[in-house]
Amino acid sequence: MTAAVQSSRRVHRGVASPRLKTCVFALAGSNSLSTTWFFYYLYFYTRDTFGFSQLQNFELAALLGAVYAVFAYFAGRFAQKAGYFCALRLGLGIMIAALLLGSHAGAMWVVLALVILANIGMCFTWPSLESLMSEGETRERLRSLVGIYNFTWAVASGLAYATSGAMQSKWGPRTMFYAPIALLSLEMILSFWLEKQVNNQPPAPASNTSPGIAPAAEHRRSPVPPGTFLKMGWIANPMAYLAINTIVATIPTLALHFKLTGTLAVMVCSVWLFSRAGAFILLWLWTGWHYRFRFLAGAFAAMVVSFGSMLLATTLWMLVLSQAVLGFSFALMYYSALFYSMDVGETKGEHSGIHEAVIGAGNCSGPAIAAAALLLFPAHPASGTLAVCLLLACALAVLFWLRFKPAATQSRS
Repeated sequence: MTAAVQSSRRVHRGVASPRLKTCVFALAGSNSLSTTWFFYYLYFYTRDTFGFSQLQNFELAALLGAVYAVFAYFAGRFAQKAGYFCALRLGLGIMIAALLLGSHAGAMWVVLALVILANIGMCFTWPSLESLMSEGETRERLRSLVGIYNFTWAVASGLAYATSGAMQSKWGPRTMFYAPIALLSLEMILSFWLEKQVNNQPPAPASNTSPGIAPAAEHRRSPVPPGTFLKMGWIANPMAYLAINTIVATIPTLALHFKLTGTLAVMVCSVWLFSRAGAFILLWLWTGWHYRFRFLAGAFAAMVVSFGSMLLATTLWMLVLSQAVLGFSFALMYYSALFYSMDVGETKGEHSGIHEAVIGAGNCSGPAIAAAALLLFPAHPASGTLAVCLLLACALAVLFWLRFKPAATQSRS
């Protein structure tokens, strides 16, 4: 057996040591900080630097979502074959190179091409980190690790977005390139150290590493089979990201509407990120939502209403309140997709790639639909928001159909 194959097997065995697992969480938090700093503030940058309109930002967001959907799937397969650390460092290297070149580029098309390249690099990081966090773990540990992992990347994302405007104001627009480069470089160094530690740790004892993480009693909470809940999660999660990417691309326009500076706008519009992070803690500690349709359906319905309320808000208090509800809804929908995937499906690199590809599909669909609505109804600025709300409502109807379809059909799920 070659050293490369042995190394690959050690990587795929997972990071067993709790001390080393903390390093995985550090990587996830750093990755969330760096990618949020860049990709969430990108739409302010394109507005201020290239004069992008809301429609053009929607088109850019849709393009990035489509690219992510395609490459994340292949990145997950690559991680499974080449090793999680190999895929992680490939993604980090691509992002560092793209951002470094982008920080010195001036032409709009060159910058956009490098943004797309950085987006491709990000595709290789998240499936690898999810796999390093989850694979090879016992049911008991995995259930807790998922909660810690979700909270880590979510709170880092909130902090990054809330501080991005102040960073640009103090150090200039190029900060959106330089700050992520510094963090990504630290990730690269830490990944080499962590892989060395993983390869040196003794083989873990045999344990129950089957994908299921819920007690059998939870499966009996609903007459609906667990496989149907998995399908519901697969529908709900991309719809949540459909809404998220539409919101992020719209925030620069909301800032103009409320006459907010970039610094103040990202602070006010980061409420949903912190609400999501707080909800992750609650959903981790309280498992009563497992296999209960009313919680998933309720969160989905709340998302539709709060999404429309946020983007059509006429007062700041309405904007903030709708975000608080929106963040909790996003958390439950994301957590549902991840939890049911682990409990019913498998938690390998390829599966993580599919998970991220579905997120990319959602990221593409929302802005694409909003852009199409604005093109068809240019005299109605709210048409994009209403079109996305209509699609979300249709997806909610599909959830109800899955829940109440004949039992004979569900038994084959």
